[in-house]
Amino acid sequence: MSENVVLDGRRARGDASRRIVLQSATDLASVEGLDGLTIGRLAEASGSSKSSIATLFQSKEGLQLATVAAAREIFTAQIVTPAREQPRGVRRLAALLRNSLVYSRDRVFTGGCFFAATAADVDSKSGPVSDAVRAALVDWYGYVEAQLRYAVEAGEIEGDPEVLAFELVALNEEANSRSLLLDDERPYVVAATAMRGRLRAAGADGSALSLLDL
Repeated sequence: MSENVVLDGRRARGDASRRIVLQSATDLASVEGLDGLTIGRLAEASGSSKSSIATLFQSKEGLQLATVAAAREIFTAQIVTPAREQPRGVRRLAALLRNSLVYSRDRVFTGGCFFAATAADVDSKSGPVSDAVRAALVDWYGYVEAQLRYAVEAGEIEGDPEVLAFELVALNEEANSRSLLLDDERPYVVAATAMRGRLRAAGADGSALSLLDL
């Protein structure tokens, strides 16, 4: 067996171990926050050894950064990528908003939205981990606003895209927060209804808003 084959096998096993550990890490951080995500706590939650986790991630910060990156990939796969099947503007926006509500409602992470859960850990802090969470959220907010800007320019709706984006994201985040607090799915239905009402008031077409039905 060649040395390259041996190295490729080790790399594949290492990648598989990393993915399995990160599944536990993203879920744990969604409940306990990034501050609670340590090598020791993750070893306890995942059943892996501290030494194997330390080998994979080198440090607590390395683990936290890898966890944020893994959560961002999941967020994109669950919310953004499917919405890109719709044309830019109101239809893609409606798909994005629905996907974001379903992602939280269906508990892709036990603690609801990973980024809503971890934002409280980093909102007043600096450093690479805080920057990574902040960058993910800024990109999400910006993508929602970009669809609204396109919709306004295309004559699909009227209004200030920045204000509309703020309102719609706030409804999404409140649905996540209230559902977790009350252990109830009703907030998602209320949020979807409020989103449709806000976009309808801005002039959005009803057929596009049907994409927001839960």
